Amino acid sequence: RRAPNPPPKVVQGYKFNIFYPELRDKSCTPSFKVVHDPESPDGSTCLIRFHAGPPYGDIAFRIVNKEWEYTARRGFRCVFERGILHLYFGFKRQRYR
Repeated sequence: RRAPNPPPKVVQGYKFNIFYPELRDKSCTPSFKVVHDPESPDGSTCLIRFHAGPPYGDIAFRIVNKEWEYTARRGFRCVFERGILHLYFGFKRQRYR
């Protein structure tokens, strides 16, 4: 019998799938930006804010403040298709020596 495989103890990345089925301006794609988190005095977290335009308001999530891995091979994806914004990213791995 195999032992269960526990999840990692640290956050390795995020996957956001945000639905915008009723965008009025189809030529304007939703966007995101990472901003400083005023509730994090040590800078361990930041806010990712998604903006799409009417009729949707901005939404924000508090995420871990680490450097992103931007290669598709490591799982980065930022695509807006069929009314869904897909943003997938992982964090750069820290190498210990």
